[in-house]
Amino acid sequence: MHLEPAHTAVVVVDMQNGFCHPDGSLYAPGSEAVIEPTAALIEHARDAGAWLVYTRDVHPPEQFDDAHYYDEFEQWGEHVLEGSWEAEIVDELPVDAADLVVEKHTYDAFYNTELEGWLNARGIDDLVICGTLANVCVLHTGGSASIRDFRPLIVDDCIGAIEDDHHEYALEHADWLFGEVVTSDDLEFDGAK
Repeated sequence: MHLEPAHTAVVVVDMQNGFCHPDGSLYAPGSEAVIEPTAALIEHARDAGAWLVYTRDVHPPEQFDDAHYYDEFEQWGEHVLEGSWEAEIVDELPVDAADLVVEKHTYDAFYNTELEGWLNARGIDDLVICGTLANVCVLHTGGSASIRDFRPLIVDDCIGAIEDDHHEYALEHADWLFGEVVTSDDLEFDGAK
C-alpha cells in the first residue's frame, strides 16, 4: 500500500507509561509488546516525511466529580492523571518538536480536541493508526476518524491490547465497519529513503 507522506499522518494512540510500563496502573503486556514495532513504524514514516501525531490520555483528578454516567475512574480506577509520570509518552517513542501531541480526556482523540482542524489544515487524508488499547481508544479514534472522512489504516502489529481476544475483536470490527487493517510491512511511503 503506497501512501503520500504529505497527506498521511501516523497517529500513535496513548503509548504512555500508565499503559505500557510495568509500573503503570493500567499496564498491559500487550501494550508494552508493541513499543518496538511502533518505534520502527514511526522512524519509517518520519524518514519519508509523513506527519506524526501522538495522543495522550490525560485526566484532571476532578474530571469525573460531577459525572452523571460517564466515569472512567469508576471503570478503570484513577489513571494517567494530569501532570503524572503515568501520563507521559514512553521514552522509547521520542516526540519531535514538529509532531502534534493531542491531550484527550476520553477514548476518542477527536472529541473536544484540535486534531480534526490540525489534520484538515495540512491536507491530511490517510491516518495510519497504532497504539493502545485496541478495543478502547484505538477503536473509538479510528471510528471517529472515518465519520470525519479520513481513511483509518489500523496497523495490526502495532496495536496493543489487554487480551488477545480484545485485539482480534477490535481489528475485525474496524475492518468490517470503518477502516482497513494492515501490517507495518504493508505500508510504503512514496519517496521513503
